[in-house]
Amino acid sequence: MSHPNSFGSRATLTVGDRQYAYFRLAALDGLAGSTAKTLPFSLRVLLENLLRGEDNAFVKQADVEALARWNVKAPVDKEIAFRTARVLLQDFTGVPCVVDLAAMRDAMVALGGDPTRINPLQPVDLVIDHSVQVDEYGTDAALLLNTELEFERNGERYQFLKWGQTALRNFRAVPP
Repeated sequence: MSHPNSFGSRATLTVGDRQYAYFRLAALDGLAGSTAKTLPFSLRVLLENLLRGEDNAFVKQADVEALARWNVKAPVDKEIAFRTARVLLQDFTGVPCVVDLAAMRDAMVALGGDPTRINPLQPVDLVIDHSVQVDEYGTDAALLLNTELEFERNGERYQFLKWGQTALRNFRAVPP
């Protein structure tokens, strides 16, 4: 993804032998009407997010300027653009998302397109829960038997999520 860096905010921090990119809010100090220094902390976090996510598509230079010039006493006339850096999904709600992506891939094939173009836009981590059900108890083998039954009952779901992890870019399933 191209990053225009319209305000010259991108900087590099070197720690030991590693380099880290970050985006300086101080780069907005010269912007006429900038209130960036006096914004509440939560809005400064969002402003840094806009600088980092500026791509001239979803986040435009005007979005950064609107928040950098925010007058907290004036009526709000523009929504704040926000780009997530990562999405964390819980098993119960995340599986339907992967099902939707698989269905979109099937539709892409039916339309003669390339299904590998269908992927999450942001990195996604789906955390798989254990499906706790007690069938065996009070014996030394209870944990082993209950674990085996869990994987037997959920094998299809686990296999599907493993497919998603290998087929989809930007998707990772954290096993139970």
